[in-house]
Amino acid sequence: MKSILLLLMSLVTMHCFFFCTTTKKTSKVTGDMNPSKVLPGIDILLKQNLNLIADRRLGLITNATGVTSELTSTVDALFQNKSAHLIALFGPEHGVRGDIPAGKRVENYTDGRTGLIVHSLYGKTRKPTPEMLEGIDILIYDIQDIGSRAYTYIYTMAYAMAAAREHNLKFIVLDRPNPLGGIRVEGNVLDPKFSSFVGLYPIPLIYGMTVGELAGFFNTEFMIGCDLVVVPMQGWRRDMIFDDTGLTWIPTSPHVPRSETAFFIAATGYMGELDTISEGVGYLMPFELAGAPWIDSEKFAAELNSRKLPGVYFRPTYYQPFYAKFEKQQVGGVQLLILDHTAFSPSQAQIHILTAIKKLYPEQDIFDTPRTGMFDKVFGTDQIRKMIASGYPAEEIIQNWQPELEKFKKKREAYLIY
Repeated sequence: MKSILLLLMSLVTMHCFFFCTTTKKTSKVTGDMNPSKVLPGIDILLKQNLNLIADRRLGLITNATGVTSELTSTVDALFQNKSAHLIALFGPEHGVRGDIPAGKRVENYTDGRTGLIVHSLYGKTRKPTPEMLEGIDILIYDIQDIGSRAYTYIYTMAYAMAAAREHNLKFIVLDRPNPLGGIRVEGNVLDPKFSSFVGLYPIPLIYGMTVGELAGFFNTEFMIGCDLVVVPMQGWRRDMIFDDTGLTWIPTSPHVPRSETAFFIAATGYMGELDTISEGVGYLMPFELAGAPWIDSEKFAAELNSRKLPGVYFRPTYYQPFYAKFEKQQVGGVQLLILDHTAFSPSQAQIHILTAIKKLYPEQDIFDTPRTGMFDKVFGTDQIRKMIASGYPAEEIIQNWQPELEKFKKKREAYLIY
């Protein structure tokens, strides 16, 4: 009897194994039994909308983040597709393969895999020229965004949209998730007087839109007026941060190794432009830290935690950057630990960090640096710097940007796709 029961149990186990392994969908690349919940625009284009590009000559603006849900490069996917003709590539900051440091010029070159010319949009020009666009019918944009204003990719898109309008080309945006989600909208709205390639238009620090939605906003609100088509994602919801999508994060630039880094950039990246405060670039946790050699980490952390900012804890820490500012010096500071992504406000955290430094170390003038101009550019105003330097409390600085932020929120509603 015992042997019969063992045989039956063995058969049931075998049946369950066969059923489970033959009915669950497996990812081709990773073998993960939970495939992507979200399909990016490139997947939808290839599976459902090939008619948009059939028999057309294409120019592709992309980088290493332009991949299908199965991690096939968008470059390769379009180059190998017989329905379309990819004839040129366009590289933003960091280049098409993402291996060029921040701020370093990108030169024209030939892509070794496809043999296609790569036109640089972060060198002599940031807008496609007539010579670059010669023979092209459609410009396609496929780059992962990080959801905050001072990032050049979205302005590369805007300049390319303007070039498409001038040359009567269709412009297609292959949509991708906003890693911060699609609900959070916060921070100051850029003052047009501070327009630059790290903040071209009056949008807030965190705009709560996908790159496709942002393209629609740019196209109408800032009167670009190109023939725009957005290929939406499938399965994305506004309450999703990147980790909820099931997609693989590809670093958008060398210091954005994880999707969560997008939250930290919005919380420390702007003040890092001063070069008087370390934001962790040069150490193991880029943008997750805030410190300087003259900061007492315990005192600094106690001050910040006493402010009871929702969704974040400031852990006292000391570290020595391997490169960049304060190289090989001991730096005292805090590590930002995000406890609740929904409650955490990166823009408010950044203002509280800066005002805490001003309160604790009034003798340290963090704005006494040639980099104040860049700080004002990324913040899109000089008012924040002046208010911090004058000793205004964080709450008053944050309240000061609310009226313009509310105006943006109302405009934004008309352009939401999801």
